[in-house]
Amino acid sequence: MTRVAAVDCGTNSIRLLVADADPATGELTDLDRRMTIVRLGQGVDRTGRLAPEALERTFAACREYAGVIREHGAERLRFVATSASRDAENRDDFVRGVVDILGVEPEVITGDQEAAFSFTGATGELVGRTDLERPYLVVDIGGGSTEFVVGDDRVRAARSVDIGCVRMTERHLVRDGVVADPPSPERVAAMRADIEAALDEAERTVPLREARTLVGLAGSVTTVSAIAQELPAYDPAAIHHSRVSRGEVRAITEHLLRSTHAERAAIPSLHPGRVDVIAAGALVLLAIMERMDAHEVVVSEHDILDGIAWSIA
Repeated sequence: MTRVAAVDCGTNSIRLLVADADPATGELTDLDRRMTIVRLGQGVDRTGRLAPEALERTFAACREYAGVIREHGAERLRFVATSASRDAENRDDFVRGVVDILGVEPEVITGDQEAAFSFTGATGELVGRTDLERPYLVVDIGGGSTEFVVGDDRVRAARSVDIGCVRMTERHLVRDGVVADPPSPERVAAMRADIEAALDEAERTVPLREARTLVGLAGSVTTVSAIAQELPAYDPAAIHHSRVSRGEVRAITEHLLRSTHAERAAIPSLHPGRVDVIAAGALVLLAIMERMDAHEVVVSEHDILDGIAWSIA
């Protein structure tokens, strides 16, 4: 048994998993799993740089996580950084800050590496399930990018494209620093066209339509599940391995795109940090389901964090 700590720092959130890993049984036992919205990717699509205030929010979360890691006595730590820090000109500032706080250098991984970690984390528990056909398409809708991975027992093809919920919101739904509330049909159409073009790009590498089961990861997908279930609060146990039909995803997406900020903020299961970006994330999910003609999405709370943890166990 090895006690490990995994940190996944994305465009919208930074997350920590401290767990006991038992390679002999293939079991990963959570000790602490938490998420903080830091919006590291604030403005990166427009400026190409990490904003000072975004860096400070991220470093504050790192200081909190350092205390949790020490408290649990993790033997090994791996810190993985994804889309926003890949794109930023000043990512060295980010690297130095993380090293100072946590003592490890963040690994700015490629989109393909991110996809492989997500696939491992999401499908480990699905081995032996007879109700889910293979191959799987694992889709990780992040803040800056979305990863597509097709595989069965192993990854067959993977691709990362830049259609995350934060990037799509900032590119299409923001004017003069304010999110359109609600967006005009023209803005929604432009965002949908951007998503479809990215799906064309992904499909040149990943056979999306050959997959028999769609597995959806990350906050946009899990939040859609929470809304579909009308949960009074975000409940990971109720969300993990839930299934949401394409009709439900379409209805939720259309509702979110028609809603004002106040109406979205009133949804009890919606994290305040996702209020402005959830509509774009839901639209990405809907476009994927329509492209591959998926009748439902199987929602997983286990994702890249679990894959990172196994990589160091």
